[in-house]
Amino acid sequence: MDQQKILHSVADGVGRIVFNNPERRNAVSLDMWETVEAVLDDYAANDEVRVVVVSGAGDKAFVSGADISKFESERADEASVKRYNDTTGRVYRKLHNFPKPTIAEITGVCVGGGVALAICCDMRICGEGSRFAIPAAKLGLGYGYNGLERLVQLVGPSHAKEIFFTARLFSSAEAREMGLVNRTVPDGLVTAYVDDYARKITANAPLTVASVKFIVNQTLKDPADRDMKACEDMVARCFASRDYEEGRRAFMEKRKPKFVGA
Repeated sequence: MDQQKILHSVADGVGRIVFNNPERRNAVSLDMWETVEAVLDDYAANDEVRVVVVSGAGDKAFVSGADISKFESERADEASVKRYNDTTGRVYRKLHNFPKPTIAEITGVCVGGGVALAICCDMRICGEGSRFAIPAAKLGLGYGYNGLERLVQLVGPSHAKEIFFTARLFSSAEAREMGLVNRTVPDGLVTAYVDDYARKITANAPLTVASVKFIVNQTLKDPADRDMKACEDMVARCFASRDYEEGRRAFMEKRKPKFVGA
């Protein structure tokens, strides 16, 4: 496995994951998904990581989806399709349920599995020249409940149907209008914008941010499946934390707080 197809690094509280397959517009193979899963596990356990940014190498594509050239070796029969789908499903779930904020930094095209990956992140920031599509209907692919549920939660049922029924490319302006992305910025400035955005988040109290993410995700579940006790415990932990004391003291002393996540 060529682990250089997935680059990862941590700096200033930001953990980065880069899909590094630019010659194929960052198309993703099975071994790349497996590497991403391992990196996510590492970042979740690493207290130095407060925000995760997912991006693609180069300026042509975020992630263009599955590497179709490897379908014969990775998705040619029922068993291999199951292994591939199980692996990607785990990655999507881990990213969607990641305990820290996640940002998809999107430049160029974002297609198929790239859209599925991006909508698992908390926020999506793209360049004005970015384009989006899910061409499943052009390939005869099935698309599972979980992926569709996340898309519907973001853009609503009508837009989700349009994305799939037409399988066409949508502009960044269309993506912004339907709620698929949070921000559009000039091409060439996306990385700088995301770096600044991520650092704004890392400067805030980690326990507060984590509790809000958890509770917001709980609101998207059926009422019977919501863990209200966990929500209450996370809020109580914020008020019992040293960071709450630090925040109050910093406010009174008119200085920036230094939060430690405890």
